[in-house]
Amino acid sequence: MSIRFIESCKLPTPWGMFTMHGFADDGLDKEHVVLTMGDLHSDEPLLARVHSECLTGDALFSLRCDCGPQLQAAMHKVALAGRGAIFYLRQEGRGIGLLNKIRAYHLQDCGADTVEANERLGFGADMRDYSILKPMLEHLGVSRLNLLTNNPRKVKALQAMGIEVVERIPHRTGRNPHNAQYLETKRGKLGHLFDDWEDDHPHHT
Repeated sequence: MSIRFIESCKLPTPWGMFTMHGFADDGLDKEHVVLTMGDLHSDEPLLARVHSECLTGDALFSLRCDCGPQLQAAMHKVALAGRGAIFYLRQEGRGIGLLNKIRAYHLQDCGADTVEANERLGFGADMRDYSILKPMLEHLGVSRLNLLTNNPRKVKALQAMGIEVVERIPHRTGRNPHNAQYLETKRGKLGHLFDDWEDDHPHHT
């Protein structure tokens, strides 16, 4: 695994002061960051979110997905807890990259769902590699998590690398008329857990 820690710095945000840790992925020539707050070395499980980069949702406020609201909600929840980590992985478009994601969006404009679009472009439904988390977690000295996710695959991936996921905490936010089919596809084809969504309103981001 070619993940190298580079440096840490303070990152003031609307939700509070985080520490940002930078990591270089030499094998894929990518850069990843982890935002942390509070004492990481307590015996208590660490509240954590594994978030894959989504330029359109995180930075451009796209309503085609729920990524931007999920990132903001995770930062808010960590700040409220006073302790936690957000792993921001540069795996745009579930691993296909930004330009291929634009191609996939074009296919979705023509009627394909998010999984069909990826497959028509020759990609798997989800190309993300969570093994890159292991050296980051080891650097931070973290081995027990309360994981903010609706995706059982993330839980299984972390467990497979020896990380104890003490609790999976539902993380549902950002539903709107533009992403309703996208969310339904995530549930139906990718196994995301949204069944009790309506019980969670109102959502805070």
